[in-house]
Formats: sequence, C-alpha cells, structure tokens
Amino acid sequence: MIRLTGTLRCATPEDSALVGHLLPDHIRLTLAEPGCLSFTVRPVEDGLIWVVEETFAGRAAFQAHQARTVASDWGRATAHIPRAYQIVEG
Repeated sequence: MIRLTGTLRCATPEDSALVGHLLPDHIRLTLAEPGCLSFTVRPVEDGLIWVVEETFAGRAAFQAHQARTVASDWGRATAHIPRAYQIVEG
C-alpha cells in the first residue's frame, strides 16, 4: 500500500480558485483509477493551502496515478503550485 499526505500551497486567491475549479474532475478521475483506495483534497481555513491524502493499493497503481495526473488538465494547470508531500509505502 502507498499513502501520500501533504499540501498544495497556493500563492494567490486566483490559484486557489483554479484548484477549486479543477478539483471535482480530478477527484472523480482519480477515484475511478484501478487501485485507488481513497483520495481527498480539502482547503484549510485560509483557503490558500489544500490538504491532500491519497491511498493506493500498491506501487503500480500509484505510479499509474502519477503518470495520468501529470498528463491531465489538472496536472498542466496546477504544475506551478508548490506541493509538499510525504509518501509512505507499506
């Protein structure tokens, strides 16, 4: 099992609005991926920081998710937003 936890840190309210706009489709697509056990992204109080929690059945499912994400509208539009993630396998 692979578990990812961390944050997206938007620099501006416009970036946060972009995340909020693209997020429903990104969540829907991710939850439909084989091996995705859970996937949540939610804003914290200030609205600029988003908490990310993902769980995948194994390394192959996680790597497939990463590859899909990079090539997606979500990945391209939010690539400039800093992420701080921890990944734990086991």
